[in-house]
Amino acid sequence: MKFLPSILTTVAKGRVMKANIRLLLKYLTALVLMIVTYSTVFHYIMAAEGQKHSWITGFYWTLVVMSTLGFGDITFTSDLGRAFSILVLLSGVVFLLILLPFIFIKFFFAPWMEAESRNRAPRELPPETREHVIITNYDAVTASLIDKLRGYRREYVVIVEDLVRALELYDIGVRVAIGSMDDPETYRRMHADQAALVVASSTDQVNTNIAFTVREVSDSVPIITTADSPHSLDILMMAGSSRVLQIYDLLGSSLAGWTIAGDCKANMIGHYQELVIVQSPALGTPLVGKTLAESRLRETFGLTVVGIWDRGRFTIPAPDTLIARTSVLVLAGSQKSVADYDEVYSFYHIYKIAGDPVIIIGGGRIGRAIAERFDERDIPYMIVEKTRKKGLGDEHYVIGDAADIETLQKAWVEKAPAALITTRDDDMNIYLTKYLRSLRQDLQILSRANQDRNVSTLHRAGADFVMSYASLGANAIFNFLRKEDTLLLAEGLNIFHLKTPRSLSGKTLAESGIRQRSGCTVIAVQRNGTTITDPEPDRPLDRTDELILIGTYDAERSFLREFVA
Repeated sequence: MKFLPSILTTVAKGRVMKANIRLLLKYLTALVLMIVTYSTVFHYIMAAEGQKHSWITGFYWTLVVMSTLGFGDITFTSDLGRAFSILVLLSGVVFLLILLPFIFIKFFFAPWMEAESRNRAPRELPPETREHVIITNYDAVTASLIDKLRGYRREYVVIVEDLVRALELYDIGVRVAIGSMDDPETYRRMHADQAALVVASSTDQVNTNIAFTVREVSDSVPIITTADSPHSLDILMMAGSSRVLQIYDLLGSSLAGWTIAGDCKANMIGHYQELVIVQSPALGTPLVGKTLAESRLRETFGLTVVGIWDRGRFTIPAPDTLIARTSVLVLAGSQKSVADYDEVYSFYHIYKIAGDPVIIIGGGRIGRAIAERFDERDIPYMIVEKTRKKGLGDEHYVIGDAADIETLQKAWVEKAPAALITTRDDDMNIYLTKYLRSLRQDLQILSRANQDRNVSTLHRAGADFVMSYASLGANAIFNFLRKEDTLLLAEGLNIFHLKTPRSLSGKTLAESGIRQRSGCTVIAVQRNGTTITDPEPDRPLDRTDELILIGTYDAERSFLREFVA
């Protein structure tokens, strides 16, 4: 019932629609005149045949014949009458079965559908739109970014050039607008001068054009672009980018940082101002077999155990949580606290490898970034690749199929401390993870995930650690939006901060129940411009304090729901 009124409302608006209405009136006038004429002729022919019918019957017969219903209750007996019947029938076929549907669809239904499409995929935003994020490409990274923006109730719009694609995205809940990426008018209609950020995550060439085009509209709006080639960094900056993001290099560095091999010290995986986040394996240290309370890391070093990774599973530890030999501790504290910890525990890290190389499967951008990081840390490695890549010596390559046992044996799979899987194909990454796990249960396996949805599958296949390309890129963009320099700690784990909620004001950390109710951990408190990396659990929180927390994305949403909403 809502369909017809919406059409009538649409057709009543606009110059084109008014012209269509005039056309319809002309058509209806011609149709009415035709029906009246045929009904009149009907009476004369029937009278000539000696039949007498009412005018209502004449209209009835005309409409029945024109609509091709043909009940057969009223018929002519003469050839003239039958010829007239054929004329009426053919006229009805043309006017009612051909012209009428054509006119309705072309001049009314199609414009209505186009108007509805414009409503779903507009060409401009309302003039009051401010502090929004303009996204110029919908891919895995920006899809993950949109999820974060929604969680923080940030306005955004995705510019799409193709209407069909725009409607597809609209149907899955993405806010879209139609426009050309290289047209300054597009960004004027999107109010780029009032936006908080413009995101360009296409090819280096397209991103360069977008940056130039946006700068025609606004000199001040921040623009973040992604770059595939390191040679594009300077070009993108000259084009007007505020920051150029190399996600492949970030991902390679993150995966390399989580590799348990080569050096002894705790590895920094994140930071927030003076706060440092590190990961340190418990393997070979006196911490193995102790509970968190027994480890006394907080009392001794001022370090907070943020969480524990164990074979791909991240948990927020309790005082009675047991530290296993496979545990990797995630610690938060000051630089000095971390240095003091290293001075004591790096001695025990007997997993240091002497000559046994780490396996890197895939010699693309991520694989080469890992190799560069390993070169800096003096960690031996072998790259398994079907074809040799430029830039690395032959001594680092094993040419062959990573799914072939002979190829892996050449890469020292029997003794390798770790294997990093970096291909672009998630199906292949899952397969190789499962294959490597079947070969060795003690092998540390780290994998790249291209889509967020495959992270859990890779863990189930046997990966110890998974880093999502999409999440890493989205997190880096979101932190730039918030003017932060925080790194993604691990898949699904993030740092966030906010003023002390009213519901927590006056309560101590011990009384707050933050960890129990949300799964988040307070790792620092900013008070009077000073970052306290070891906040006292018994000191009441003030409304002016800023809490710095760590947790999974689900825990973050839970915290906002429990304490802020």
